[in-house]
Amino acid sequence: MAGLGTHFKRNYEDCMSKKQAIFQGQFYRITILSDLLVRLEFSDEGYFENRLTELVKFRNFPVPQMKIDENDNFLDITTKYFNLKYVKEKPFAGKIADSNLKIVLLDGENKEWYYNHPEVRNYSGVVGDIDRTIDESEVDNLNNVKTIKKKLKEVLYREKGLYSPDGFASIDDSKSNFIDEDGMIVYNDKNRIDIYVFMYNRDFGNCLKDYYTLTGMPPLIPRYALGIWWNKNEYYSFEDIKRLLVAFNKYRIPLSVLLLGDDWHLKDKNNLTRFTSGFTFNRELFPKPKEFVDYLHDRGVSIGLNIDPSDGIYPHEPRYDDIAKELGISDKQTIPFNVFDRTLLLSYFKFLIDPLYEIGIDFFWINYKKIKDRTSQSILNYYHFNDFKKMEGLRPLILAKPSKYAMHNYPVHYSGETIVSWNSLKDLPYYNSTSSNIGMTWWSHDIGGYKDGVEDSELYIRYVQYGTYSPIFRFAAKYGFYYKREPWRWDVKTLGIVRDYCLLRHRLIPYLYSEAYKYHVIGLPIIQPLYYQYPAIYDEVDYKNEYYFGTELFVAPITKPKDKIMNRSVERIFLPEGTWYDFKTGKKYLGNKRYNLFYKDEDYPVFAKSGSIICLADLEQNLNSTKSPETMEIHIFPGKSNSYNLYEDDGYSNLYEQGYYILTKIDYNYMQNNYTVIIRALEGKTGIIPANRNYRIRFRNTREANDVIVYIGKNQVNSVSYVDDTDFVVEINNVPTTEQLTINCKGKDIEIDAVRLINEDIDSIISDLQIKTSIKEELANIIFSEMTIDKKRIEIKKLKKMGLDDKFIKMFRDLLKYMGQI
Repeated sequence: MAGLGTHFKRNYEDCMSKKQAIFQGQFYRITILSDLLVRLEFSDEGYFENRLTELVKFRNFPVPQMKIDENDNFLDITTKYFNLKYVKEKPFAGKIADSNLKIVLLDGENKEWYYNHPEVRNYSGVVGDIDRTIDESEVDNLNNVKTIKKKLKEVLYREKGLYSPDGFASIDDSKSNFIDEDGMIVYNDKNRIDIYVFMYNRDFGNCLKDYYTLTGMPPLIPRYALGIWWNKNEYYSFEDIKRLLVAFNKYRIPLSVLLLGDDWHLKDKNNLTRFTSGFTFNRELFPKPKEFVDYLHDRGVSIGLNIDPSDGIYPHEPRYDDIAKELGISDKQTIPFNVFDRTLLLSYFKFLIDPLYEIGIDFFWINYKKIKDRTSQSILNYYHFNDFKKMEGLRPLILAKPSKYAMHNYPVHYSGETIVSWNSLKDLPYYNSTSSNIGMTWWSHDIGGYKDGVEDSELYIRYVQYGTYSPIFRFAAKYGFYYKREPWRWDVKTLGIVRDYCLLRHRLIPYLYSEAYKYHVIGLPIIQPLYYQYPAIYDEVDYKNEYYFGTELFVAPITKPKDKIMNRSVERIFLPEGTWYDFKTGKKYLGNKRYNLFYKDEDYPVFAKSGSIICLADLEQNLNSTKSPETMEIHIFPGKSNSYNLYEDDGYSNLYEQGYYILTKIDYNYMQNNYTVIIRALEGKTGIIPANRNYRIRFRNTREANDVIVYIGKNQVNSVSYVDDTDFVVEINNVPTTEQLTINCKGKDIEIDAVRLINEDIDSIISDLQIKTSIKEELANIIFSEMTIDKKRIEIKKLKKMGLDDKFIKMFRDLLKYMGQI
């Protein structure tokens, strides 16, 4: 019988720890994998496992330095991070919790881990279905934050994470299944203890590094996955898709992925809810499937298909007889699906999945509907991600519910069908940030919400803005005409705002792809919660959803409705240490401070740190294209020298593993009134990116420089420079991407110190109000006077005699409260 293929084979030498790191007796085996990581095994039968598991892919760590004190009865080991003491051959848990085994963190506080430690301070990681979250009606009935937190714990499926203020965490690998040398998953029926303990103190970065070494580095996802996905569960035909793509192009909304839901395959015409499982295109909807796929690819759109084999393989499948023959089935019964049946799995891929790959399907959405059977979902994720497509040298991708173990190995993760509500939107940052605690980045949420709720333009806009600054941006909704995910079905204002953010998302792909490469190579999650740097923030409701978005940007998502009278979203924001700039306006903020900020519908709280370098694509060539652009705009913020590595490859193959990529270093050497940018290829092979590139360097918050000198290699060249609002822009065309580009700008007082002033925000609010102009003048005189806050409140109340409505009086009293909190 044929096997899965050589690409599934596993190197068992990677599974074996070095003998010098192993301490073993009849019933126990303790392995010191690193300074901070230890493996603990115990078996009454003396059984110890050396195979790979669903969690663990590598144990051959270098032997760390350690001090060993050992005799026939006792083992005492000390590394840089911890001290382990164990009474040999004794069960890990005795009558007293730490009597037989304990590991003490060498942090000055002697924090102690022992078997069955509750780890109550662990920050966890959300890995369940967000469609189980509470809806708006429930939230309205919850009267305090503590009650809401308790309710969220009930409805969100969470697992123990790696991040804890205690500085330690453990992962239990006792029940995960094994992986044989040929790559097949083997059911684990062993009764044993197999636990990995991370004792990292405050060095969470090294903890993640060891975790990724143990479990596998996060894969580099295809570049197209960073664009905009369309996933509306409509009963689409080929002609419907053509009309859809024409509309996207007409309204200048970029699109990179089309994800077909439940109804692309053969169904029972009389009952479309039957035949959940299906692997053959419905020819009435898609007469020529390959022509359909080619049509999408020609327009820069990749395609994914929803598959759910949980109902089995139906007799109406064209390749049913081939599969039945392989399994020895003679009657026309539906073949049950079993992830542990080797013959069935091989037939499943050979006769059902491979033909879809052959016509050009790019990836699958593995939507295993038997929710309680998370084991089958996990194993399907493993097999599909490592499927035959990898033999062709193409980079794998799936969309799926999370696996039970090492979830970061199988991107992209699907969070379930969300309710259209502010409450669902509020959960999304929590999902992404908390998942970083278990090394996950690639979450895909339903942008706009999937089902139920009320379609509301403000909510839709905030979903889109959040999607722009999320790992994956996927428009989604269930079947139904009145779910308005199409931007052009909203009013002109909403369409304009949504278009701008969709375009920005596609422009951000060079930055996002470079951050994805860092995640793949060094394990730096793209989303990092603020509480990594400021642990106390974790319990502050106003700030706990803030996060770093890559190395250069910081996001404070808007997840509640605006003040309808003020027509602004009022946001309490904490900015970390340093100097920060509003990414859109360039306004300057001093860090390590709390702010009350006011946002119109078209604005969103995204900040770039001092010295940030952010690479954006120019979309003039092909709106849907996610390839390395021929024209690139680089935003550079003043105040601090910095460097950034721009990573590029072909975006879809595994050739980058053979050196077919380009790493371009962008150095920004900052001095006040004299700064230099140097762009040069650092490593890689030519022919991967455009041979020549047009650069638009946008120096943010900068006046016109008196002197601009540009070199390509050693040759001085002409450039075009101009002022655009508060930015100074330098353009250089036809720059060979293998040569060094040097730009030097000099001038006097060229940096704009545009510090954000709350008076400007208040003045903007007054200007937009639908009240008498004469009252606006009176309001401004009061608000911006030297009076005390209490005196201002009194004076504003007096304006009622001039006709100022009570709702505006209340609004300005609230504004005064915000001003008093600055």
